[in-house]
Parts: sequence; structure tokens; C-alpha cells
Amino acid sequence: MSGWLVVGLGNPGPTYAGHRHNVGFLVADVLAARIGARFSAPKGMRAEVAEGRLGPIGPDSVKLALMKSRTYMNETGGPVSKVLSYFSLAPDHLIAIHDELDIDPGQIRVKFGGGDNGHNGLKSIRRSLGGGDYFRVRVGVGRPPGRQEPADFLLSNFSVAEKADLGVEIQRAADAVESLVTVGLDRTQSAFNS
Repeated sequence: MSGWLVVGLGNPGPTYAGHRHNVGFLVADVLAARIGARFSAPKGMRAEVAEGRLGPIGPDSVKLALMKSRTYMNETGGPVSKVLSYFSLAPDHLIAIHDELDIDPGQIRVKFGGGDNGHNGLKSIRRSLGGGDYFRVRVGVGRPPGRQEPADFLLSNFSVAEKADLGVEIQRAADAVESLVTVGLDRTQSAFNS
């Protein structure tokens, strides 16, 4: 398949569903709904995968495979590597969607390559792929209040106030992914990197 693998980062199971760390899963769900695809768990993949096309049916539509790992965040790399290989895609056709502490809520940044900034999901992907040369859609969750540990903050639910804006942010992150695969990095950064 020529196309893209879009990985929403998160932890599996209902306990983690509403956590800040699971924002990638939320964006993947929106993208699946947009392309009319359902997630299923292919044997031996340790991931849920949904396939579809972006854009009107025809030669200009883009194949998308969406993925949510069934492993914890710090073991995401193995399933990502397996699914990339299954679809015969190179890392430069991988987009990881993840939470970012160093970006304020409501902000999105799109980039190619770079460090992991302490993010266990990104570290795991780097280990499995042997490098960090893939695209990232970074969804701002901001820094924890007071002296709260970042890990505790990420593994907690969004506040009532944050939830009010969350739907819009998730849609914008999904828009950024669509933009990345249809018009490329430069135009997407101009439109979304605030």
C-alpha cells in the first residue's frame, strides 16, 4: 500500500480513555469516523487498525491506515514497526499524534523528526525504528499546575473547563493530519503551527 500510517498514541483500556496522555487515540477515532473506517485487531499485530481513503474516490485519494496500539505507551514502538512493515511503508510515511507538555492547551505543532522530549511513546518508536525521522502532530496539554508530577498530570482526566474546548482541538489535530498528507509539511505548518 502506498499511503500513510497515522498512529494515535495512548494507553489501551477504559481506565485511560479520558486521560491527557490519550489525546492521540481521540484524534485517531475522529479520523476513522471521517474516512468511514472501523478499528479491528488483526492477529499478531498488538494494535487496532482501521483502513480507508482520504478525499474523493479516484486517483487523487490517499490511502490511510490508522492505528492505536494495544500495548502501553512505553511499548508502542513494536506494534508501530510491525504495522508499518505490514503496509510496506517507510518511517517517512508515518505520522504520530501525541500529547505535548511544552505546548499550551489549544495549540498544535506539526513537525518532522526531532527529539522525544521525554515522551515514552516517542522513545519506544525511536527504539523500534532506529531513529526519529517521521512526522509528529503535537497536541498541547500544557504543564501541570503547581508541583504536580508531569506523569501524574498526563495520567489524569481533562478538567471540565478543558473538556469544553477539547472537541475543537481534537478536530483541529485531525485537520492537521489531513493537511499533512494532502498538501505537505510546509503548508500545514503555516496553517497550524501557532
